[in-house]
Amino acid sequence: MNPSSFTFNRRHFFRSSSTGVGAAALASLLGHDSGGSAQAATSGLPHGTHFAPKAKRIIYLFQSGGPAQQDLFDYKPLLNQMNGKEIPPAVRGEQRLTGMSVNQSSLPLAGSAFKFAQHGESGAWLSELLPHHRDIVDDVCFIKSMHTEAINHDPAITMFQTGSQIAGRPSLGSWLSYGLGSENADLPAFIVLVSAGQGGQPLYARLWGNGFLDSKYQGVQFRGGRDPVLYLSNPEGIPSSRRRAHFDAINSLNQHQFAKELDPEIESRIVQCEMAYRMQTSVPDAADFSDEPESTFELYGQDSKTPGTFAANCLLARRLAQRDVRFIQLYHQGWDQHSNLPKQIKGQAKETDQASAALVKDLKRLGLLDDTLVIWGGEFGRTSYTQGVLTSDNYGRDHHPRCFTTWMAGGGIKPGVTYGETDEFGYNIVRDGVHVHDFNATILHLMGIDHERLTFKYQGRRFRLTDVHGHPLQDILS
Repeated sequence: MNPSSFTFNRRHFFRSSSTGVGAAALASLLGHDSGGSAQAATSGLPHGTHFAPKAKRIIYLFQSGGPAQQDLFDYKPLLNQMNGKEIPPAVRGEQRLTGMSVNQSSLPLAGSAFKFAQHGESGAWLSELLPHHRDIVDDVCFIKSMHTEAINHDPAITMFQTGSQIAGRPSLGSWLSYGLGSENADLPAFIVLVSAGQGGQPLYARLWGNGFLDSKYQGVQFRGGRDPVLYLSNPEGIPSSRRRAHFDAINSLNQHQFAKELDPEIESRIVQCEMAYRMQTSVPDAADFSDEPESTFELYGQDSKTPGTFAANCLLARRLAQRDVRFIQLYHQGWDQHSNLPKQIKGQAKETDQASAALVKDLKRLGLLDDTLVIWGGEFGRTSYTQGVLTSDNYGRDHHPRCFTTWMAGGGIKPGVTYGETDEFGYNIVRDGVHVHDFNATILHLMGIDHERLTFKYQGRRFRLTDVHGHPLQDILS
């Protein structure tokens, strides 16, 4: 057979059937019966999850900058006793230092300036900085033995979100959108909320990007204020009917172009246009807090009345979870305390403590915590020695990827437990280390996904979120 004849026939087949493909995509978005659900049409796992999921959705409270575990969760009385003394060489070992500490002539240990106490039936240790966390310790699993290779912010946060220190791979939310599709045709499967007005290390849109996956799987950022999504509202004087006609015309042109070029990204444009049209109604409804009772604002704190704050974003995350959004990512900046830590961390804790605890309590009250996984944590921890000068009331802490604390709640996680242990200085892991890939493998497992089987072939290689290793933490699963 003539190869050119074969190519012509194959292209002719796809071209002639392209209208049907586009119509099926539109039908699933518009709620018409196209022979399958919207989830089946968009899922990278056409046969469903690999096993029964314990969580249906995730709310990930990412604390950008690296919260100091010694001042929040990981109580170390010996560190306090040895305050001001040089870190023992056997503790530090051959571990590298950042460029911000490497030239210090001395590395004195810095005990926490804050008091710790045990709380709940679980007896979890908490700093006085987290008074509202006391109410949820028996619902939470604290992981005190997280570790990563990345020692600087950008590669470290990229590692957590994409499984690689090098930018360009799909984010966790994009992998879940690709693997599981959406449960709500009127809202994106992956939504991102960033606290407004925060300083600290910059955040980039690629952290919620789709990488080499189709663009329809990227996260959609909601902002505080009247227009949570940019350019979503109709221009002044443009009625909804005219906007509908506008979208129909664009979609017709896109389908015509797809018939000529067979570029799947064109179909994604059709899907995204339709989603944008539906979001004109669904987004204002989700972001309108007027139907919330005053008791809700008392629970989350008065900041929850101010759009764009961490507290308001936590409340919005709960409302999105109620609407079956698959993955909701919150980012809160400002935890990068190289100096003046005692003062700065007080502000960070005040902004996040009440709302983080309120989210867990609110989901539990509504019966949503059982199938909603809540995660709290940053990209790495902080050193047990001070960066800069140590005084009686001031110190700073440098980046420390060797061990740090995060917590998980709901969605198939054992409540009221602590997993992993660090040494008496909070500098090294002594039991049950948890790598980033183990952490992400556990998240996927709770969503019913075998992390080794959710892959995407790109440039001749099958990629996955957990790269080439990682295992779910069976001991923390309920």
